[in-house]
Amino acid sequence: MQKWIMSGVLTIAVVMAIVLMFTLPGKEQVAEEEKPTMPEVTMDAAAAESTIKAQGCISCHGDQLQGAVGPNLQKIGSQLSAEEIYTIITKGKGGMPSFKDKLKAEEIANVAQWLAEKK
Repeated sequence: MQKWIMSGVLTIAVVMAIVLMFTLPGKEQVAEEEKPTMPEVTMDAAAAESTIKAQGCISCHGDQLQGAVGPNLQKIGSQLSAEEIYTIITKGKGGMPSFKDKLKAEEIANVAQWLAEKK
């Protein structure tokens, strides 16, 4: 009787291990979540400004990006690269929410490039 119970427990453990192997994220997926890859886009300043206004960024960063509740972004390009800005907009940071579900990756990349040019 004990052999049957032990073999049943072992079988369940093996099945659970196989299921976990295929459902847990791999190293590549975890790395992508940690640092999303910025798509290549041609920067469009007018579209970037429009996106910032439409998403309400000015409510925290000010209408001239001078800072308010959020940090001043007028010279953010001298502190962060476009990729770093892209990651922050995508994932959020501190009190800033993530915009990955609100904007397309290309829109975020355009805004990141536009902000990165502010030096």
